[in-house]
Amino acid sequence: MAFAYTLIVLLVITSVLLTMLVLLHRGKGGGLSSMFGGGVSSSLAGSSVAEKNLDRYTILVGIIWFACIVGLGLWLKVAMATGNS
Repeated sequence: MAFAYTLIVLLVITSVLLTMLVLLHRGKGGGLSSMFGGGVSSSLAGSSVAEKNLDRYTILVGIIWFACIVGLGLWLKVAMATGNS
């Protein structure tokens, strides 16, 4: 039971964090990331170090979020099969 609560808390935290990280990304018009220095391009490729790090953090949090979803789904499946809740 503690495992499920841990996954739920981690899922809520990663959901909020993932939402914030996605909103920080620069869109076509140069979104909220330009507010924190992400709008200034420092390389010829067009993406700054801040934007690359933001991409990495977003991917990492997304993987953790996905693992929480899968883990919670598997836990519920096992709990339902055994009759425990």
